[in-house]
Amino acid sequence: MQLLEICQKAKEAERKICKIKTAQKDQALIAIARELCRHADVILAENEKDLKNAAIKQMPDGLVDRLKLNKDRIDQIAEGLKQIAGLEDPIGEVLGMKKRPNGLMIGQKRVPLGVIGIIYESRPNVTADAFGLCFKAGNVVILKGGSDALHSNLAIVSCIRETLKQQNLDPDFIQIISDTDRKTTADFMKMNQYVDVLIPRGGAGLIRSVVENSTIPVIETGTGNCHVYVDESADLSMAADIIINAKTQRVGVCNACESLLIHENVASQIMPELTKRLQKHQVEIYADSYLSEMAEGILPAAEEDWGREYLDYKISMKTVSGIDEAIDHINRYNTGHSECIVTNNYNHAQQFLDEVDAAAVYVNASTRFTDGFEFGFGAEIGISTQKLHARGPMGLTALTTTKYIIYGNGQIRP
Repeated sequence: MQLLEICQKAKEAERKICKIKTAQKDQALIAIARELCRHADVILAENEKDLKNAAIKQMPDGLVDRLKLNKDRIDQIAEGLKQIAGLEDPIGEVLGMKKRPNGLMIGQKRVPLGVIGIIYESRPNVTADAFGLCFKAGNVVILKGGSDALHSNLAIVSCIRETLKQQNLDPDFIQIISDTDRKTTADFMKMNQYVDVLIPRGGAGLIRSVVENSTIPVIETGTGNCHVYVDESADLSMAADIIINAKTQRVGVCNACESLLIHENVASQIMPELTKRLQKHQVEIYADSYLSEMAEGILPAAEEDWGREYLDYKISMKTVSGIDEAIDHINRYNTGHSECIVTNNYNHAQQFLDEVDAAAVYVNASTRFTDGFEFGFGAEIGISTQKLHARGPMGLTALTTTKYIIYGNGQIRP
């Protein structure tokens, strides 16, 4: 279908989806989860086409990891949909009701956003996650994935649409724009007559392009230059474990640690063993001159390393004199995503929580937990790093808005 037809059909479907009861939505989500697992071989065969293209293009390992599906990951996608089905439906919730002196009862009621457009790169899991959350929150979704994951995305959407038909629901509750031309993407950003909200998920270039060019309101999901700060009082064994997990568990994700700050009084104690463990994972270390002297194989850090989201087996390291310098550095170079302090000092923990400007701030835990599934949302539509409407992992309530509801008994304004 042409872009205009896709958007028109989505707007028509919006009038239908708002009438679906919670039980029917949950039943459909569970059916889709089952069918995705049943059709795993078909989806994986299509994903293999995308992986072969990625190899030809010499895509970085971190991005290939985002693109790659296997049966375990499909099972996780399905489990996410089941969890969404088990969550309380936010639609229809009344957020308070107050009586005015004139007798009017005025309250707010939670309602869907409407038609949500999502532009994303190389993450076929987003296809199912985005549908599940949008659908449960009563929204129609139009997906515009990148060319890198086109075959995978089409296979997943085909399975979802077919299952919706089997459930006697409109398959146009989810649509995908298969045209990979950049002009189509640019035109999509102008479809404010049909699309209520646009959510970009991907690299800094994609997000910047959407924010700067869209006439549709945008919820910005940001890049992740995430830090771990090792405080003077930290349990250094715990700190090393957190750093290794945050950096190497998956390097191509936005909640991976990209930069490490170490208090100068514990640097000599933690660096030798930490460096060995990072290098065992083939992580390249870019550090300041003080830390570079403490182990072999460390490369000199440049100014641009402090603000870089590597999405690769690379990390920057810097020495700081204390928590104030650490917080100042983080607030200067971070992207408002996820930040961690490792400390046994309660006051420092509270200061870090209070003063660090980010969507998620951790004490003694890996930044890798900034995730809708881990936060109990079933999945996420993205991790918002902006401050209006939604911030952090975006679950069901982030995909709703409110309207005022007013009960009267004949009042007229004098």
